[in-house]
Amino acid sequence: MLAGDLYIADDPEIARRAQRAVRLADAYHRAFVQGAAAARGYLAELLGHLGEDAFVRPPLFVDYGEHLSVGARTFVNCNLTALDVAPITIGADCQIGPSVQLLTPTHPIEPRPRRDKLEAARPITLGDNVWLGGGVIVCPGVTIGANSVIGAGAVVTRDIPANVVAVGNPARVTRTLPDDQ
Repeated sequence: MLAGDLYIADDPEIARRAQRAVRLADAYHRAFVQGAAAARGYLAELLGHLGEDAFVRPPLFVDYGEHLSVGARTFVNCNLTALDVAPITIGADCQIGPSVQLLTPTHPIEPRPRRDKLEAARPITLGDNVWLGGGVIVCPGVTIGANSVIGAGAVVTRDIPANVVAVGNPARVTRTLPDDQ
């Protein structure tokens, strides 16, 4: 599954890991009502990596959680859907708007394999200091380069280079940002 090979989606071990994620995401959301600090332990247990001072506003929806890495000082707004069948890596200092979807699963185009519940996945990578506006959808296999900004509602179907602004459906680069290093 993590290698991008086809796998059977309703495998019992996969279902067990998915249920673990549901329990931890729910516990995180419930604990967050008492305060972010009280909830952080659940989030750290759920995710594969949680960077220092990273903040994730619930609710959070994941397939497994353990294949999701959130970098230091990253802010994730509410309703992130991170289908982490393959690894999802979010760099440091990122800003993730509300209702963003990071979707790694792929499905066969042919009807028979879909009927047989076969699927695969491709990883998603966000470089450091990436800003995804509200409602952005990032498709399987996409990498977004450091410092880039993706406008609200964009659908990112292809890699986006570093230091650019991209908007639309499909997302297209509309301008280059200055390199402030």
